[in-house]
Amino acid sequence: MRMRVLRAAALIALLVGPAYAQKQIPQYGEEDKDKTPQQIEADKAAERAYKNSLGNIPDRGPSDPWGTMRSGDTMRSGDTPKPAAKSAAKSDAKSAAKATPAKPQAKTSSTAN
Repeated sequence: MRMRVLRAAALIALLVGPAYAQKQIPQYGEEDKDKTPQQIEADKAAERAYKNSLGNIPDRGPSDPWGTMRSGDTMRSGDTPKPAAKSAAKSDAKSAAKATPAKPQAKTSSTAN
């Protein structure tokens, strides 16, 4: 019986201990502490460094993450269509229709298993 009580007390101490290690959290209605002049200057310097670093990022065009997955004949998002001759387009369509075989119809069964 004493061992159970001792274990429960140790468990509670282990769980409560980290809560006391944290800094005090400001309560509702408390005023914020004033910053020192060094902290204000450090904040301004950090803000300037951040804005300067944003200026160092190069501008990039539109990216196409799926561009490598497409075949070469499909159009990408930034490409402009190239006008083709009408007679060439018709002959290409006819040859493409002859080259692709018709898909067989899926077999359906009327009996249920």
